[in-house]
Amino acid sequence: MWVDVFTAVSLFLVLEGLFPFLNPGGFKRSMSQILQMPDAGLRVVGFASMALGALLLYLVR
Repeated sequence: MWVDVFTAVSLFLVLEGLFPFLNPGGFKRSMSQILQMPDAGLRVVGFASMALGALLLYLVR
């Protein structure tokens, strides 16, 4: 079980680092736009991301 957790965290870190590595300017622009979003909009995006991730995990597993 712990191997799966560490594998998931490792994959998350690789994917998180991919965009700033490939396109640092675009990443900075994206982050500045995210800072301008209202909290409610950011929560909706976060929830949608979690729901999609849970659905994909359910389908894969």
